[in-house]
Amino acid sequence: MVKRIKLRTLLIGGCITLFFLVLLLKVFWIQVVSGEYWHNQVVTQVERDQVIQPKRGTITDRKGNVLATDAPAYTVVVNPSIIQEYDLENEVVAKLHQLLKTPEDELRKHLSAKDKGGNYLKNREIRNGGWKVDPEVKVQVDTFKEYLKDKYKVIGAVDTVQESKRYYPENKLASHVLGYYRKDGTAGMGLEAYYNKELSGTAGKLLYQRDLKGVPLQGSESNYEPAQNGKNLKLTIDDTIQYYIEDAMQEAIATYNPKTMTVVAADPKTMDVLGMASYPNFNPNTYGSTSSMDFFRNNATQSIYEPGSTFKIVTLAAAVQEKVFNPNETYQSGMIRVGGWDIRDVSRNWGTLTYLQGVKRSSNVGFVHLGLSKLGGERLKKYINNFGFGVKTGIDLPSESSGAITFHTQYKSEVATAAYGHGRVQVTPIQQVAAISAIANGGKLMQPHLVKEITNPDTGEVQTIQPKEVRQVISQESALQTSSYLEQVVSDQEIGTGRLAYIDGYRVAGKTGTATKVVGKVYDHSKDVVSFIGFAPVNDPKIAVLIVMDEPNKSVGGGTAAAPVFKKIVSQSLQYMGVPKTGAKANNKSDSAAVKTVNLPTVPKLTGQVKKDAQNALLKQGIAYETVGKGSKIVRQYPEAGVKMKPGQRIYLLTEDSANMTIPDFTGVSLRDTLQVLTLMKVGVQVSGEGYVVSQKAQMVSGKRVVSVILQPAKETVTGVKPEETPDSTTGVATNQTGSTAKTNTDAKTDTTASASSNGDTSKGGVSAVADEKSAAAIKGQDN
Repeated sequence: MVKRIKLRTLLIGGCITLFFLVLLLKVFWIQVVSGEYWHNQVVTQVERDQVIQPKRGTITDRKGNVLATDAPAYTVVVNPSIIQEYDLENEVVAKLHQLLKTPEDELRKHLSAKDKGGNYLKNREIRNGGWKVDPEVKVQVDTFKEYLKDKYKVIGAVDTVQESKRYYPENKLASHVLGYYRKDGTAGMGLEAYYNKELSGTAGKLLYQRDLKGVPLQGSESNYEPAQNGKNLKLTIDDTIQYYIEDAMQEAIATYNPKTMTVVAADPKTMDVLGMASYPNFNPNTYGSTSSMDFFRNNATQSIYEPGSTFKIVTLAAAVQEKVFNPNETYQSGMIRVGGWDIRDVSRNWGTLTYLQGVKRSSNVGFVHLGLSKLGGERLKKYINNFGFGVKTGIDLPSESSGAITFHTQYKSEVATAAYGHGRVQVTPIQQVAAISAIANGGKLMQPHLVKEITNPDTGEVQTIQPKEVRQVISQESALQTSSYLEQVVSDQEIGTGRLAYIDGYRVAGKTGTATKVVGKVYDHSKDVVSFIGFAPVNDPKIAVLIVMDEPNKSVGGGTAAAPVFKKIVSQSLQYMGVPKTGAKANNKSDSAAVKTVNLPTVPKLTGQVKKDAQNALLKQGIAYETVGKGSKIVRQYPEAGVKMKPGQRIYLLTEDSANMTIPDFTGVSLRDTLQVLTLMKVGVQVSGEGYVVSQKAQMVSGKRVVSVILQPAKETVTGVKPEETPDSTTGVATNQTGSTAKTNTDAKTDTTASASSNGDTSKGGVSAVADEKSAAAIKGQDN
């Protein structure tokens, strides 16, 4: 008995000992041999790595008005497990189909989704219909969520998750410049794509330990790396000038229904792009619903075309620089034969012209003489290259085209057609604006750019983009002389092809263009590209503008169709910019047409109106304004309603009744207006000097905000040709768009009945018909 008990004890003890040995070995295996693996498993379950998304940078115009920003958005999520448990599928499908416009069969797939184990999912996003929807849709989903809770006592069947999406408050305005930002976090085009790295910022992260319920463990260490928010872009674009551009375009499109239309406006001195628009365009908020990819094409930088007579500005500038342009020298207009081809003017009845008359009439024959005989192919091509054609301008937009300058200097016909912008000359609109700006600013080719400042919102660091000079193309003297000739194209109301671009009170220089399009390998005389390019004021250029219409539905030239668009945009812009009027006069037969008296309007009543409505009303009347405050309605205005506006005066719209409002820029404003506005804002003023405000500084004095302003008498800065008369003592803006009556423009399409010889004049440096097919077509497609 005792022996049996001892054996049993030994057996049990042995089993226990063996068990502990196995347990020890297991512990050793887990903690030592596989320790690293199990440690990683625990870390995976306990530690959470949370990504902190940065805020994408905001894009504003040059005045700080928001053009692109992040806005709240919501994604609709469903819980298939709860929906199936309570048999709510049919009701949820019907309601979400109504709210999200998502097909019912697609919704049913979401509501019946299962995991790999065959269990219904507990969280499912409704994509794409319920992905990043607007707050209005969220409110409707929340209402339905409460309905389910009240009726079925169900919580969590349908819900929303807050996110953000890109929002463009001005909708289509400057859409090709801005581009768009997709919901999946990728940039589509425009500045959004070009500056995507700067706008995106860098994601941060938060690493911490948690329990099974996700609650952070007390005493655990956390590792926090803050997100670096995207940088903000302040553009050179002025949204008011952009509005003027797009408004004028809509009017022209309604009249001529062109296939495409492009307008570019820039400051000639810096090549700050003030406005850029292409038609057709799109709304970046709803880019996915755009019907054709053609709507996304930015013609200003991506499309190339034969410019026609607007390109004559290069030939003229080169001839002036090389001192081979004598405005009083004469030639026989009508037709000239080059390399076996006839090149004709729009009219064969002009007879003998001076070269200045040839510039005013846009004579192809005159420019052939200048480009081929007086300059020669090598010098002409050198200036074309120096003006920036044939290479990218370097503007900060993606997918810019370089154009193509491919004419051969040894072929007379190719040189001849290039001299008036046809044949082997293909340019982009932005290249032409840079070229005309070089003439306007004293001969400097500047690199166009769209971003003025880049600001780091986390540090406040501001990077200012300075204007960049590419090269001096022609001398300042030559630029001034060329400007004076181009001014006469507009001011001569008898023979100037650009006379419909004339603006009362401002000196305008410009050039018309009408180019026949190539279809296949031949010119189709039923399809034209009409254009106008110019700048103003000639004495102190503030804005250069190019208008291009592709295939207008009427047989019109650039002087008839494009010049009035230029006039509308530039007259409104100069008034808005506060450029004083001068005594510029148009020249008629007697050279004595006087400038008309400006009919100044009465100040409208704006107090109490919604801010946007008041702004739009002033824009339509061409009245400049300054909005002060962040409110949504106009609480005060200056001047008061009913008074007659003064020349150069703008309206100040106050949207708050607070002394903490941002103080507007009063540069160029009279002391009286400055005092009145600051009084309305409850801000003190300290004055030094007389005349108009040239600088200001805000400071706190005895607990009250005070603005110190320095005044100087008004004087006109003259750059280029001396103004004909002393300007009026005005600053700010004129309050209405003045118009001028002008005779019907005769800048029409060129006579294209050119005869062609089958044999090139090869013995005299001409080109054979085989080698010169492109130039032969160009001669047949000559324009005015």
